[in-house]
Amino acid sequence: MSLPLSSSRLIATFLVLLLLLSNGFSSPSSSSSLRSIHQRHNLDNHNYKDALTKSILFFEGQRSGKLPPTQRMTWRSNSGLSDGSALNVDLVGGYYDAGDNMKFGFPMAFTTTMLSWSLVEFGGLMNSELPNAKDAVRWGTDFLLKATSHPDTIYVQVGDPNIDHACWERPEDMDTPRSVFKVDKNNPGSDIAGEIAAALAAASIVFQKCDPSYSNLLLQRAITVFAFADKYRGPYSAGLKPEVCPFYCSYSGYQDELLWAAAWLHKATSNPTYLSYVKANGRNLGADEFDNMFSWDNKHVGARILLSKEFLIQKVKALEEYKEHADSFICSVIPGAPFSSSQYTPGGLLFKISGSNMQYVTSTSFLLLTYAKYLTSARTVAYCGGSVVTPARLRSIAKNQVDYLLGDNPLKMSYMVGYGPKYPRRIHHRGSSLPSVAAHPTKIQCHDGFSMFNSQSPNPNDLTGAVVGGPDQNDQFPDERSDYQRSEPATYINAPLVGALAYLARSFGQV
Repeated sequence: MSLPLSSSRLIATFLVLLLLLSNGFSSPSSSSSLRSIHQRHNLDNHNYKDALTKSILFFEGQRSGKLPPTQRMTWRSNSGLSDGSALNVDLVGGYYDAGDNMKFGFPMAFTTTMLSWSLVEFGGLMNSELPNAKDAVRWGTDFLLKATSHPDTIYVQVGDPNIDHACWERPEDMDTPRSVFKVDKNNPGSDIAGEIAAALAAASIVFQKCDPSYSNLLLQRAITVFAFADKYRGPYSAGLKPEVCPFYCSYSGYQDELLWAAAWLHKATSNPTYLSYVKANGRNLGADEFDNMFSWDNKHVGARILLSKEFLIQKVKALEEYKEHADSFICSVIPGAPFSSSQYTPGGLLFKISGSNMQYVTSTSFLLLTYAKYLTSARTVAYCGGSVVTPARLRSIAKNQVDYLLGDNPLKMSYMVGYGPKYPRRIHHRGSSLPSVAAHPTKIQCHDGFSMFNSQSPNPNDLTGAVVGGPDQNDQFPDERSDYQRSEPATYINAPLVGALAYLARSFGQV
């Protein structure tokens, strides 16, 4: 029996049918149908394949630990080989988060989650880059397994940020204290534990077919870590404020990570326990609160998009509200749409905050493309008040943001190092800005590196693929090493971009 519809709803439904018919249905796995979406732009496309390759290569420049024989970023060398020894644990490996020599567990876990989600949604489009992308995920998960190897304890950080930031030295020369910080049942960290559980669960899907034993190890650890996060509740920055704040404070609380982790565990296990958890706890964990930002700190929007798929594709009626919440986020970033609450620069870049704004550009672009994929599969659209927004519109907005990042902007500058003829040359990054060990074998002491920091010389080592914080609200970018808000790269900027570039490269027949 059909439900009664208001006349406005009938009109909206009719418009949906017209829009869907006019835009067609594209399958993300079909290069021919994807190409048709952007046919009118084919004359001025970027080389998304090249950008994809470089966006993944970047992670090799952020590696800590003993580098493998397959290392392609050859100006880097081994570093942090005694990490964890301060507490007699093995914490060698993982990623430096940005331009310093710190291993912050919170953004590292989010980076791993987003790399994994990129592969879950778009890994099948990556062709020859898929093994490299999986290596990038595994470098993160191998460390997270070490960090969670002791029951009811998680090692969340290596290094003292205040001391580390007082030095400008290569990671290979580090002589600052490699202090180790942890959370446990007496000093909980539901936020970082939840994010690690999400990362391990998402990565377990990545390795499900190619390495089932490793996948199972990741999944079982994710289950254990989530149980710890849920049982011993509290933000990790409450007990570790001097060590993690203001760098990676949990400003949004821990509720979003619990919901996010439960969503990933539901996806990875299909165990009804986690769906029941989401149903029972979603609202208490902030599921219906409005958010228009998705980042290493706030996962609400990501959880909503992920859970909306269960309603759209799997027809889980109990999760219908997540589709509505996902639509609310989409409406907040659509220029000119009802309820739009996002700012754009005169040149068209999504602008959220002055510090490391490009992280919101890449995360939002990924979510737009992923949600477009879900909507297309469900043969429906997003609703913004009385307006409808088609998957094609979402893809177009995401493409415009990525194109700006790659050089379609007032300065004609790519914000990815090594891509295009003009890109940042003085990024805020210790290893990139100092001569490599091969070029300068003598140790560079803690304060000696500041002579290079203060110089106007280009960095001697290109951190290929690194995406920096980006321009200001007026599309200006000074390319100054000291300007960490705009010139510093970070792993969590690149991670969602990997998925977006994979989609765009395939949609234009480049891979």
